[in-house]
Amino acid sequence: MNLSELPKGGQAIVVSVRNSRELDPIAHRMRELGFVVDAPVKILARGLFKDSPLVVRVGNTRFALRKKEAERIQIKEVI
Repeated sequence: MNLSELPKGGQAIVVSVRNSRELDPIAHRMRELGFVVDAPVKILARGLFKDSPLVVRVGNTRFALRKKEAERIQIKEVI
């Protein structure tokens, strides 16, 4: 499952951040920001439209991510 599929209020653990190409600078930056293996994440808000940004909390920090960025983050949902 990827982060873009998690519903509002959903909580999960990061499994990996997938590169879209070799030496992907966006995936690299997301790892630097805290999207690392076993980091807790939660969807705080979703935009009204299908491709709207998500507001995500990773650790104690909030980020707005585009859907394409969130699709790179592989997660396992916490129940």
